[in-house]
Amino acid sequence: MERRAALFEYLLRLGDSCLVLGHRVSEWCGHAPELEEDIALANVALDLTGQADMLLGYAARIEGKGRDADALAFLRDAWDFRNLLLCERANGDFAHTIVRQFLFDAWQAELYAALARSTDAGLAGIAAKGVKEAQYHLRHSGEWVVRLGDGTDESHARAQAALDEFWPFTGEMFETDAVATELIAAGIAPDMTPVEAAWMRTVDDVLAQATLARPKSGWMQTGGSKGRHGEELGHLLATMQFLPRAYPGAKW
Repeated sequence: MERRAALFEYLLRLGDSCLVLGHRVSEWCGHAPELEEDIALANVALDLTGQADMLLGYAARIEGKGRDADALAFLRDAWDFRNLLLCERANGDFAHTIVRQFLFDAWQAELYAALARSTDAGLAGIAAKGVKEAQYHLRHSGEWVVRLGDGTDESHARAQAALDEFWPFTGEMFETDAVATELIAAGIAPDMTPVEAAWMRTVDDVLAQATLARPKSGWMQTGGSKGRHGEELGHLLATMQFLPRAYPGAKW
């Protein structure tokens, strides 16, 4: 694959994952179990949306077809999105949201740390800024996983159920295809083997503190990077994209 096309595709994968998960987390605004957590989740959603804006904006410049971040966010259909399937999964209860966030945060913190050393200056700059936010998100979600897992019988059961449900979606984070291979060879994207090893160490450490059992790895869900998504993404986009599609060119 031509390198510029590969970089565009890779940026979509990163940006779409941030955008979709940011929207999912924003759905908790006004519904979190306590006021402080309501504010915390809103800030996480804003951080992810800000990262999406930078990544999709850079993707648009790499594409060079006159689109901007807004066009990529609001004027593509579900099959054009490249986000991790984990990110589009419905929130469920609070434990499900926290466990989903923790698995993503642990991945993103390691990935951004590696991408900050990318030979592509634009991507390295975005990652260097984003890693600080990802580390904060990881501290927040990790502490909640411990609190829920090592809390009451009810909170433990809900956290374990969430972990069991989302674990089959984690393998997709570390897939290496033609896009990744092209960028790894150029030093733009990192080899995911050490990233996965570091992610697993973080996950195991937090799960041990939370008295939660890591599910056995086996068959994994895949397809998000190829535009194959569940119906949940379509419902999410119908809400997220309504205004710019109903009122093309509308400005604040």
